[in-house]
Amino acid sequence: MTDNRDALADELDVRLADADAALASSYRGDRGRRQPVHTVYVPADRYDAATVSDWAGQAKATLAANGESATEFATALGLDADLADDIYDRISRKLDSEPIEDLRIDFEDGYGLRPDEDEDAATTAAASNLAKSIASGSAAPFHGIRIKSFEAPSRRRGVRTLAAFVRTLVEAGGLTDGFVITLPKVTSVEQVVAFGYALGKVEESCSLQPGTLHFEIQVETPQAILGADGSALIARMVHAGGERVTGLHYGTYDYSASLGVAAGYQSLEHPVADHAKAVMQVAAAGTGVFVSDGSTNVLPTGDRETVRAAWRLHARLVRRSLERGIYQGWDMHPGHLPSRYAATYAFYREGLDGAADRLRAYVHGGQSGFLDEPATAAAMAGFLLRGLECGAFDAAEIDERVGVNSQRLAVLARRRPRA
Repeated sequence: MTDNRDALADELDVRLADADAALASSYRGDRGRRQPVHTVYVPADRYDAATVSDWAGQAKATLAANGESATEFATALGLDADLADDIYDRISRKLDSEPIEDLRIDFEDGYGLRPDEDEDAATTAAASNLAKSIASGSAAPFHGIRIKSFEAPSRRRGVRTLAAFVRTLVEAGGLTDGFVITLPKVTSVEQVVAFGYALGKVEESCSLQPGTLHFEIQVETPQAILGADGSALIARMVHAGGERVTGLHYGTYDYSASLGVAAGYQSLEHPVADHAKAVMQVAAAGTGVFVSDGSTNVLPTGDRETVRAAWRLHARLVRRSLERGIYQGWDMHPGHLPSRYAATYAFYREGLDGAADRLRAYVHGGQSGFLDEPATAAAMAGFLLRGLECGAFDAAEIDERVGVNSQRLAVLARRRPRA
């Protein structure tokens, strides 16, 4: 009987070999990289080497003018009063050390249509300034550009900017593994394939190793969610892009407008937005591709009550995304940084006790009141690791509360080791 069972298992291994290989190839799991909590978009003609520090200064000024104390700030945003001092201190430290986690220099909607000579000049200047900020250590840890779409009317301009920017950056010694390109308004799988081909050609022209350049797919057209054949094209796009695709970013306003949602109701919490993002999450699951929410266009400017109202809205939307398993979003104004970090830190700090106690019991034995399985333990470890990476937790705190260091936490979270 044992021999028969072994023979059956051998036969099944042969029968399922292709399916096993396809699963391993298509669903590679966590890429072993930190996901930034946000992406900041800055029009190319407004970007320079001091942009990150300028945003930090403006964010601090907005915080000082409209949330003078930890208690006032927490009250304005509706945060837990018990966490007020800790969160306020962490925001202050964040704005000093790493005010922007991910920055995208925008040559698309934020920049608009300009004469070729103007965009050429802006491309060279922005790439040179990014290289300067990287050399000085003042750049955001993740950074890149958004080019114009690969739709026929803007394709040539997008390729021209892409090639010139990368070449200038490479020649200035500023290309890092934190560099990523955003491809907007994607409407077909063929565009994703063509963009990968274009990146290969740019790599070749700049003497870069194949696969050096990576990109995000911006989901802001209905075609990306539902193709003419009735399939979810975004899933096919993810796999067509292979290892080059690192993220799916939801475009709040283009997508909503494409579905006929009136301007006053366009929001990342509209039902059409939730549907699109749910499809994106399912398409990206298990692939190592990050999913990012969109933005709010309500800016924290004006008098104190207007700023605080914008903060409350932004913080609520950030929290909403986090609770739904979307850990990144867009920020469009320096005043959004305090509310982004406040909502993010509150989310992680409020969940610390439960996650730490349950994971400690899972790893070391003991009672937590839950019968946790490996997948849940991985989710709790991922939660703690994300909080640690963005500044919501300290390494010593996690070590003390859970009894594991950050390396062990990454293993528990099933994060792929960096090559």
